[in-house]
Amino acid sequence: MVSPSYAVELLQKALELYTPSRSEAALANMLKDKCVNELGFEQVNIDSVGNVIATKGVGEPRILLCGHMDTVPGQVPVRIEDGHLYGRGASDAKAPLIAMLLAASEFPKQSGTVIFAGVVDEEGNATGVKHLVKSKIGVDYAMFGEPSGIDNITIAYKGRLAIRLTCDVGDSAHASAPWLARNSIEEMHDFWRAIKAEIERVGTAESKANSISCTLTEISGGSSHNVTPQKCKITMDMRIPTVTTCQNVLDIVDGVITRVAKEKGVKATYRIEDRTDPFEADHSSALVRALSLGIMDVRDKRPTLLRKTGTGDMNVLGNTFKIPVVTYGPGDPHASHTADERVNVEEYVNSIEVFSRALFHMSRIHKMRKSKK
Repeated sequence: MVSPSYAVELLQKALELYTPSRSEAALANMLKDKCVNELGFEQVNIDSVGNVIATKGVGEPRILLCGHMDTVPGQVPVRIEDGHLYGRGASDAKAPLIAMLLAASEFPKQSGTVIFAGVVDEEGNATGVKHLVKSKIGVDYAMFGEPSGIDNITIAYKGRLAIRLTCDVGDSAHASAPWLARNSIEEMHDFWRAIKAEIERVGTAESKANSISCTLTEISGGSSHNVTPQKCKITMDMRIPTVTTCQNVLDIVDGVITRVAKEKGVKATYRIEDRTDPFEADHSSALVRALSLGIMDVRDKRPTLLRKTGTGDMNVLGNTFKIPVVTYGPGDPHASHTADERVNVEEYVNSIEVFSRALFHMSRIHKMRKSKK
């Protein structure tokens, strides 16, 4: 059994490595070393995009435990205070990642095959999990590590549509004579207001879970403090509920951009930065049952099933592979990406046992069902 002190020490080491998206190599190498020399995995490698993949056992069921190694930018001093471990990624999502790794290391070889995947770029464009899907990794079930809180299971995520819109008015002028050229920043304001208004009109539902959200996350424009801007660029982040699709929302946005550009007589172009469709797992699957039993074993209570407004790697694999999937992990989602990101140490340690019990139940349920066929 992995000791609590070892578990906390390993997570602390992971937090001390700064791993914003596409800078995960140091953590991948550390995890590979631990898998080979301390945790008993039989096959370990780092693939061409930087994912670390470790396998243990043989035969069915083949269970994937997938977490991401990257974090959002910004460092948080690593420390333990008042029963919490602080650090960038403590909640999102190095605590779930390391908890799954340690649970996988304890999986009995005769119980099936467990595949641990620490993937890259989840906070960016999901490069890591997309590569896993492209490689056609053979699994029967997949658990993803994200902060749900130890007594909750995430069964649904919204999709994401990120669009980079450029407005080009074709000319600029001296700021002392702004009437000589159109102002791309001012023109862009009209595009943004029209897009946001239309999304709110067609996408507002009674609940936030079923509503389309639309927010402006980046803006750039202009070349000098005394020159009117010829070009302006904005990034829009839209989260798409399971009641619609990214394509439907994209069609709406495209229509607004085309209409406003024609009305104003300016050039507007866009590119899609990210497109991930929404996903909801089958909450009656054997995997959700196994994880629920694991939570009840450790916490002595039935878990709550969550539908989240964010987007995760579960969307990518879940929409491609027709297998049971689910997301779970220690940590408070509201602490993610914050200046005091943290995870409760006791919750983190308990989550390792929850994952271990879930693996036990998944193996048992799978083999029981196979024997009945």
